[in-house]
Amino acid sequence: MNQNQGGNDARHDDDSALSDFLASLVDYTPTIPDELVEHYLAKSGFQCPDVRLIRLVAVATQKFVAEVASDALQQCKARQSAVVKDKRDKQQKDKRLILTMEDLSKALREYGVNVKHQEYFADSPSSGMDPASRDES
Repeated sequence: MNQNQGGNDARHDDDSALSDFLASLVDYTPTIPDELVEHYLAKSGFQCPDVRLIRLVAVATQKFVAEVASDALQQCKARQSAVVKDKRDKQQKDKRLILTMEDLSKALREYGVNVKHQEYFADSPSSGMDPASRDES
């Protein structure tokens, strides 16, 4: 068997798989609506009448969001397990996970997205204190 022919067969299989996948996108309803994807693609200067390509972008976006959320959850678990080690007795009963902007920022940084957010009133160390004691700090 000719090595070039083997490469052509593999390429044909890849092309066939890609064609099948694109055809399956016609019947697929992604989590992210087509209109939203079209809006942001148009905003970036991209116009495409092919719904399959719009849905391919939606699927890729959905995958990205799911991966970032999963990574942020791992950051959250790591952060809260460090807190639990410090305060075993108090935190033992409360096992809820609290996802913070810091967790999300760390997860996004792994994908090359730098998030800069302003400090909110609730983020400051003096939040929750009564106004008289806040002035003393």
